[in-house]
Amino acid sequence: MDSVKTKGGRPQKAIKRKAATGIRFTELEYHIVKNKAANAGLKLTVYVRQMAIHGHVYARLSGEEKQQIKTLAGIANNINQMAKKANAEGLLKTSAVFLSLLQQLEEILGRAKA
Repeated sequence: MDSVKTKGGRPQKAIKRKAATGIRFTELEYHIVKNKAANAGLKLTVYVRQMAIHGHVYARLSGEEKQQIKTLAGIANNINQMAKKANAEGLLKTSAVFLSLLQQLEEILGRAKA
């Protein structure tokens, strides 16, 4: 019986980066670029590659921004559930819940603007 042995480990990437280049920075330039990469939440090489190709870098979301998005998604889910309940039971019973969700949404949007 012929069994083909496969090499274990990480699967190969579909696109390999084969070309390499070196960039020389002064000490000051290096620290400036390194700090900008850190502020964007990226490794230095990823930051330099994105700047070279696209001319701009989109920073990753901070922990606070991720939490706000999570909260907004939860509120959207609650609103959807309340809309279903309002259609089934009537609007008067669910209006109080809608008002409390609206206050929560206004608080989050107020924090996001600040």
